[in-house]
Amino acid sequence: MKKMIFMLFSCAIGFAANAQNANQFQADVIIYGGTSAAVTAAVQTVKQGKTVIVVSPDKHLGGLTSGGLGFTDTGNKSVIGGLAREFYHRVYMYYDKPETWKWQKKEEYGNKGQGTPAMDGAERTMWIFEPRIAEQVFEDFVKENNLKIYRDEWLDRKSGVKKKDGRIVSIKTLKGKTFTGKMFIDATYEGDLMAAAGVKYHVGREANSVYHEEWNGIQAGVFQHGHYFKKSISPYKVEGDPKSGLLPYVNAEKIGKNGTGDNKIQAYCFRMCLSQNPENRIPFAKPAGYDPAKYELLARVYKAGWTETFDKYDPIPNKKTDTNNHGPFSTDFIGQNYDYPDATYERRRQIIREHELYQKGLMYYLQNDEHVPQDVRTEMQKWGLPKDEFKDNGGWPHQIYVREARRMLGKEVMTENETLGKKAVSESVGMGSYSLDAHNAQRYVKEDGFVQNEGDIGVHPKTPYAISYASLVPKKEECQNLLVPVCLSASHIAYGSIRMEPVFMILGQSAASAAVQAIDAKIAVQDVDYGQLRTQLLKDKQKLEFAAQ
Repeated sequence: MKKMIFMLFSCAIGFAANAQNANQFQADVIIYGGTSAAVTAAVQTVKQGKTVIVVSPDKHLGGLTSGGLGFTDTGNKSVIGGLAREFYHRVYMYYDKPETWKWQKKEEYGNKGQGTPAMDGAERTMWIFEPRIAEQVFEDFVKENNLKIYRDEWLDRKSGVKKKDGRIVSIKTLKGKTFTGKMFIDATYEGDLMAAAGVKYHVGREANSVYHEEWNGIQAGVFQHGHYFKKSISPYKVEGDPKSGLLPYVNAEKIGKNGTGDNKIQAYCFRMCLSQNPENRIPFAKPAGYDPAKYELLARVYKAGWTETFDKYDPIPNKKTDTNNHGPFSTDFIGQNYDYPDATYERRRQIIREHELYQKGLMYYLQNDEHVPQDVRTEMQKWGLPKDEFKDNGGWPHQIYVREARRMLGKEVMTENETLGKKAVSESVGMGSYSLDAHNAQRYVKEDGFVQNEGDIGVHPKTPYAISYASLVPKKEECQNLLVPVCLSASHIAYGSIRMEPVFMILGQSAASAAVQAIDAKIAVQDVDYGQLRTQLLKDKQKLEFAAQ
């Protein structure tokens, strides 16, 4: 009897040990995130002979690149190299196959972003694509490199990061899986691993005085795009009557002084992929909680003569669009995301759902409400969600456009001075070139009693600029084995340029190269020899300086 009890006890211990081991995983490099940067970082790690595990909260890989942003914001394409350029070459190869063109002929689409000329002997590329094609390219990367991906695994942000002597030892997910590694890369849009590891960061807009900038902070009355109220529009429920109360989505706060900082962040939206092909179209139904009063400001904009409804229905292959915000009242849900960066998972899901319902309600309103001009309604009724995109989500994108969340306060901070060429950058690990592009951060009432948007900035660098390695790493006293290629160390306005998907791919690859070299040399990421890193990056065809053509 004692022997049987002992055997049962031993079996119980064995089962417990096996269960524990089943949730224990180890690799040289642990990447948290499912973005485009996460994939390129993983591929680069494998190519350099190290083991890697991608812990992805997302089920679908690629972030915004596969989540609806198919009309790629590139800037100067000549400074996009390495795996990022390989991605866009592979997209070109897909569209070079006749079977990819299901809903229209290749010739009918034309040459917009299609097979752009090769540069420096590089292979041809394509920069405009459907979400499903982008996701397939990422899945090809996974399969070819035998990447280990754990999907739908969310970091335990309260107690899931174990540190010792200034280094992350392991991370644990809410499902109880533990991942141990020598180096860690936070490739999320939110910077959750970075924050949970105790690395300092910033949310919101800095005052111009912080980094001696011009375009940071509040920018009331500055209009560098067309996304503002060009005519006098009343923000009150009863036009001209403040006592009637404000319409939805108008901030009651008095606007601050220009150039001062605040906790506001640029607006989010979903980059909707739309189709007007009757064979491949899901009509917009009336969403839950639909209230036409939420869109009264838009009715007044139309009444004032606005005619730009379809100006950002950018065409992508197969009779679809990448639909972005355009005008004073559009798909950007202005002012409804301020708490997102630091919010709990539950609150973030709520914010995301609110954005979805807002946009679906907007589309239904544009198709059906009598306050929308008849010609707009007639045209809008031709559009719907595509049946062959985001099939597991009813045609709706699986990724909200987190244009900005946390931004690390790292070893060095990229500011507008670096991006605009006013200050030199040493130790380049990639380049950016897009305009310093920030969407509106608030909608407020001016002193004259009319409504206006604020925060929409677009300042163009004269030439592409280098991004410093020091902006990818925390301060050494905070963490010695973490790299952050997405929520990197940058001011609000500089991040407006850096935050482009090709740049995230570039920086993800560079971060992985640095992680591998830190492992080999058994040093902190802050102590990586830049000369050796540069040699590797150039070997991998990364672009580190700009040579005018």
